[in-house]
Amino acid sequence: MAPSQRPLLPLLLLLLPLPPPPPFARAQDAARANSDRYAVYWNRSNPRFHAGAADDGGGYTVEVSINDYLDIYCPHYGAPLPPAERMEHYVLYMVNGEGHASCDHRQRGFKRWECNRPAAPGGPLKFSEKFQLFTPFSLGFEFRPGHEYY
Repeated sequence: MAPSQRPLLPLLLLLLPLPPPPPFARAQDAARANSDRYAVYWNRSNPRFHAGAADDGGGYTVEVSINDYLDIYCPHYGAPLPPAERMEHYVLYMVNGEGHASCDHRQRGFKRWECNRPAAPGGPLKFSEKFQLFTPFSLGFEFRPGHEYY
């Protein structure tokens, strides 16, 4: 073999295509790439919570897809702090449609999050929900496409 042909062997090896990743890995990567993140600032200064702010008479609707995330930011106050009785505190429940319409968490509702530290030193409390078909966590919630959640 002539010396001028030896360097071609490493180049030929580099040009060989790598095998495709397994289908499971590709599906995971695609799901991650197609997710969106939505933020809701849960406080009285958010105009989307004011009556008549939305097309349905004041409801705040966020349309999400499977694998999207929803971040809930609780009320937060920095220095100087307002009086304690003026700080906002909320308990957020997940309820069925009837519970939402009647504003009654006792109708098949359960506590989801509690915004109870409005002066937290590290900033506002943030709760995140991933909308997924299956969850590995015992306290996680599983969502179905086409359903409404309140």
